[in-house]
Amino acid sequence: MEYQFLEGQPFWIVYSALFGIVFARTQATYWIGRGLGAGLHRSRWGARLGSRLERAERLINRFGPPVVTVAYVTVGVQTAIHLVAGAMRMSFPRYLAAMIPGCAIWAAIYSLGGLAVLAVWWNVFLHSPVLAVALVLLLAAGAATAAALLRRRRARAARREDAEPSEPVAG
Repeated sequence: MEYQFLEGQPFWIVYSALFGIVFARTQATYWIGRGLGAGLHRSRWGARLGSRLERAERLINRFGPPVVTVAYVTVGVQTAIHLVAGAMRMSFPRYLAAMIPGCAIWAAIYSLGGLAVLAVWWNVFLHSPVLAVALVLLLAAGAATAAALLRRRRARAARREDAEPSEPVAG
């Protein structure tokens, strides 16, 4: 863990600190991008791009939020994605709505040691992409099965509650 000051702390402190760190870092990157975008729009280059720049902004504003959220599980492109989101004037409420779950995911990955799991998976992928994809599919199938079993168990419990006769009320 690159955040040694958090070693030995309770999980909620580690998670909260990492969430705050990534939130602040991401916000700074977005607002730096907004500043760069404002400069771009006032420049000759922005004037040359004209309608293409406006089209790019509309596309990023429309399709960018899922990319912002997924960016938190990538390595090497996170900062660029947040900078571009700012520079292309992604609506701040949309950006914030996409950023918060991404921050939560990132904090979970770092606080639960998930980065080590991702590193192992990446090594497997480099040696055998088919095996790495099979592992992801197996994990997804396991998660889907667990969700289906949980849903079935809840439905059964609800049916049992409906089937049980209620006690008569003494009056």
